[in-house]
Amino acid sequence: MQPTSSPSLQVEVSNKAIIKMALPISLAILIPQLNFVINNIFLGHFAADAAALAVAGITGVYYLIFAAIGYGLNNGLQTLIARRAGENKPDEIGKLFSQGIIIGLLLAITGIVLTYTLTPILFGIIIKDPIILEKAITFLQIRIWGLPFLYVYQLRNALLVGTNQSRYLVAGTIAEASSNVLLDYLLIFGFGVISPLGFNGAAIASILSEAIGMFVIFWVISRKGITKQFSLFTKLYWNAEAQRSILTVSAPLMFQHAISIISWQYFFLLVEHQGSMALKVSNVMRNIFGVFGCFCWAFAATANSMVSNIIGQGRQEEAIGLIKKIIRLSFSTVLVVVLFINLFPSVFLSLFGQGPLFVAEAIPVLRVVTTALLLSCIATVLLNTVTASGNTRITFLIEVGAIVNYCIYIYLTLEYFQLSLSVGWMSEWIYWLSLLIPSLLYLRSNRWKGKKI
Repeated sequence: MQPTSSPSLQVEVSNKAIIKMALPISLAILIPQLNFVINNIFLGHFAADAAALAVAGITGVYYLIFAAIGYGLNNGLQTLIARRAGENKPDEIGKLFSQGIIIGLLLAITGIVLTYTLTPILFGIIIKDPIILEKAITFLQIRIWGLPFLYVYQLRNALLVGTNQSRYLVAGTIAEASSNVLLDYLLIFGFGVISPLGFNGAAIASILSEAIGMFVIFWVISRKGITKQFSLFTKLYWNAEAQRSILTVSAPLMFQHAISIISWQYFFLLVEHQGSMALKVSNVMRNIFGVFGCFCWAFAATANSMVSNIIGQGRQEEAIGLIKKIIRLSFSTVLVVVLFINLFPSVFLSLFGQGPLFVAEAIPVLRVVTTALLLSCIATVLLNTVTASGNTRITFLIEVGAIVNYCIYIYLTLEYFQLSLSVGWMSEWIYWLSLLIPSLLYLRSNRWKGKKI
């Protein structure tokens, strides 16, 4: 099929342009997060394994560590592609994307090796319950094989968002989500000749759905002529210069996102010491952050791409006005979601099939988490604006400071003083404020202007 007329690679600064880019990104982020929720709903109703929902909290966050590394690579590559789009250099985009694929696959191999060698040792030291330990290790050594599909799938975000074509994200996302729901049900509970695989069935379902999503999205971009437009797979050879350019921008982001989720893994391992109920409640809170936080991350990704694009156009004086528009839209969207959740908390929490005691334990924590969502929708936009300027070392330093504050707080509240779970989850307030304030101060300093990447 011949490509249609090439879309403009240069963005405009308007509410309409922001929403046009952010909505498909929201859907692309939302549906995989809904997959996590659906996994947990199914596992919560799998009566043959009462510990499944609790273990899913630990394994889910572990996999998110590697997903976050891919997200950091994606963000860095997106910044570069958006800058080249703003500079109207389409030939450079295909080269960057191809080298990103090579880096992603090498990272996936590293993740698989670590999961089979180092992870069982670390989990064995920290996790006290031997049943939870065995289930977690077995699950992860299956689930980790989805990483190559996930990384290649993630990188299509960098390409499509960076070139102002985010509307094409939807097809792969819908394919992944629908296949995940079907495969989850079939493999967890069994059907006909398919034996129920329980907790491990969720791992296999996730791998297969990631592979399906990856193949569908690349079929779509091929049909739309995007593969040909940017010569995406004609430069799949080692290019040290291009890889150095990508890693210069992406490496700090990969470390930043990895240590962020590692600190969350630490949080869940400390929560495990408080018992199964606390772990179940925290797993559901993770789902709330994942699903409803997708709007924050969508507007943050929009800020990254649009700010980098207009800087590439030589219009950096418009950047602050643009992020103000994005923050207003992000905060308004999340505020509606937060109000709805807090008005009807029992409706959402009862979906997980854990009974009234679980709902009563979870509601106070839910109030804390939804408040943190409001902070996150501002902090993520500001931090991604710093990233868009090319100053990814600054974003890394800001993240490190936030993680230190976060880890000190959760150790003191959960382990040392052994305070309530609600107080422990107030760590999210500490974390997002620790990102928001330094990012704002850095942007107000104007030291980000003139950065070349």
